[in-house]
Amino acid sequence: MSDLSPTGDELARLLATLANPHRMRVVAALARERHYVSDLARRLGISRALLQLHLKKLEACGLVTSTLELSGDGKAMKFYELAPFDIHLTPETVARAAEDLAQEGSPE
Repeated sequence: MSDLSPTGDELARLLATLANPHRMRVVAALARERHYVSDLARRLGISRALLQLHLKKLEACGLVTSTLELSGDGKAMKFYELAPFDIHLTPETVARAAEDLAQEGSPE
């Protein structure tokens, strides 16, 4: 996600995804280097199952990508890395994004 002007729905989804402290820590760790799930779970001090839920949300939002690789002993290892993104969050960015938000119900 490298778009400097996301749509309203994209911006809302991005901010909601990053609003979770675990996901912010995942992004911070992946900003330094790519990791496979077990290693990243150990580094962050959370279970692999919980980490995989957060990685799934980050991947669905386009913030991380994954690749499946085989280790030397033939073990499948899923590596995650941060996708490049650059969002400038300013009042103007939010105002532009708000103009094309999907309508949910009627206005108050």
